[in-house]
Amino acid sequence: MPIPHSSLWWMTGLAACLLSLVHIYAGRLNFLRKTPRSRWLSLGSGVSVAYVFMHILPDLSAAQADFQASVQFLSAIEHHIYLVSLIGMLAFYGLERAAKVSRKQSVAQGEGDATQSGVFWLHMVSFSLYNSLIGYLLMHREEAGLVSLITYLFAMALHFVVNDYGLSEDHKHAYEHKGRWILSSSIIFGWVVGSQTEISKAATAILFSFLAGSIILNVLKEELPQARESRFWTFFLGAAGYSTLLLVW
Repeated sequence: MPIPHSSLWWMTGLAACLLSLVHIYAGRLNFLRKTPRSRWLSLGSGVSVAYVFMHILPDLSAAQADFQASVQFLSAIEHHIYLVSLIGMLAFYGLERAAKVSRKQSVAQGEGDATQSGVFWLHMVSFSLYNSLIGYLLMHREEAGLVSLITYLFAMALHFVVNDYGLSEDHKHAYEHKGRWILSSSIIFGWVVGSQTEISKAATAILFSFLAGSIILNVLKEELPQARESRFWTFFLGAAGYSTLLLVW
């Protein structure tokens, strides 16, 4: 059932504030910072991936027809929506590689195991846009209604915990003192823009598609490296459990 517009405003605003608080306080969860990887991080990663495959991608499949009708100049490409997801994944893969190369250069120059200033700001600009998109989509999800909002909020909150951990590992002091506040504010900014504007279904599908590809990369880059000693069964439990919840709810 769709949420009345007056209720939608304050409910999504509250959701934006909760997501913003995740970035501010996730770094205080010291039990996440250990090897083997914390079960909570793997659980959060599994939930995030489940949300993409069970909720976002099926919606994108339904939105493909709207997208094709609205964007005629891409008529030669059969699956436009999924191309945008691929672009999102590649964009954040590039950011991840830039961070890893920068950390190696910093270590070689005796400056510590953290990214250099230019890469830090590149990440902050990119993840600010990413978080703004998530905040914006609080108001403009493919599927309206309270259940959709709750499942989106829960999945994105856990996803932010995973992202916050990875960004803190890459940027260290700079992220703790500046980065987390920038990213926290960008969620609110995205929600404010979303509360004042309304875009077409095709445009919403494009944004969700980019977000899907980005989430997949940002989760898997944290789970796959051997040095993480990730918790496969906890990741599996998170993905399977949340998938079941989405199917039933």
